[in-house]
Amino acid sequence: MAPTTDGDPAERPARPSRRRNEEGRGPSMLADFEARAQATRSDFEHRAAEARQEFEDRARATKRQFDETQEKIRARTGRNLLAAVGIGVLLGGTFLVSLIIWPPLFIVFGGALIGFTSFELATALRHAGRLVPRVVSTVLGLAVAVVAFFFHVEGLWLATIAAVLLVSLWRLGELLLPSHRVSGRDLALDLGAGVLIQLYVTFLAGFYLVLTGIEGGQWWTLASILIVVVTDIGAYAAGLSFGRHKMAPTISPGKTWEGFAGSVLVAIIAGVLVAWLMLGLPWWFGVPMGIVFALVGTVGDLTESLIKRDLGVKDISSWLPGHGGFLDRLDSILPAGAVAYAMFLIAQTLQLTP
Repeated sequence: MAPTTDGDPAERPARPSRRRNEEGRGPSMLADFEARAQATRSDFEHRAAEARQEFEDRARATKRQFDETQEKIRARTGRNLLAAVGIGVLLGGTFLVSLIIWPPLFIVFGGALIGFTSFELATALRHAGRLVPRVVSTVLGLAVAVVAFFFHVEGLWLATIAAVLLVSLWRLGELLLPSHRVSGRDLALDLGAGVLIQLYVTFLAGFYLVLTGIEGGQWWTLASILIVVVTDIGAYAAGLSFGRHKMAPTISPGKTWEGFAGSVLVAIIAGVLVAWLMLGLPWWFGVPMGIVFALVGTVGDLTESLIKRDLGVKDISSWLPGHGGFLDRLDSILPAGAVAYAMFLIAQTLQLTP
């Protein structure tokens, strides 16, 4: 039987020696691993900090460049273009939804615009010293919008006349209050201011309600407002790019003849496309339609500028960022409503409508 080596004294110390060496290398390897992990983590954190700093520097540079561009645009145009575009998209989207999906819903949208515009104009007039009943003017504007939609142009006329009488009687009734007693001249100006709101805002805007209340008339409402909006954009772009000669510097310093020419050109193109593709009319009908809308839109813009100059304000209000107030956006659109209705009647008379 072969002898075992378990009892050999020469081999006994070998195993404990290897065990002690392995036990000694264990802590050393762990420490080395931790050191490497710490170095890797430190390097990663350093690189991450550098990347974050670079990103922040680029973001600040981009923001600074954006702000400088916005400031240049604001200095040239007098408004925040980004906010103006955002508000325009919101109002345009709401307008399309209310007009196309279910025309009676346009009563809410149109009535709200009439109410807000009447209230802000009444507020501006009161700041100028005119005692105009704001709430009454707003409520009457909403009522006229509803009547115009359901009872058409006859209802618009009768409702507007009634609104003028009621707002005037309300102001006369306020004379019973000592705080609202004024001289005869101031009373006449107060009455005129109340009538102005009903005729300038409620009556003109009411034609859009009249059109929308007629079967198929919502397309005329959409077409007319589309032409006016595109015309304003054309005037803005042409004036910004080529504007040199002022049209009416004492009334509207930013309006130029070059901008007006651009608005007419764009209006004709838009009128032809809208008449042909949307209204089913002969293409040539869009030419006079576009020209008339361009002229009326310009007159409406200048009229609102005259009102603001008399009131001594830059904008009627600051309710719409980048736009000023509702009237500042509706100045060209308001008088175009009556023109749109007239064009609708002409097309029917000439039997051009499908």
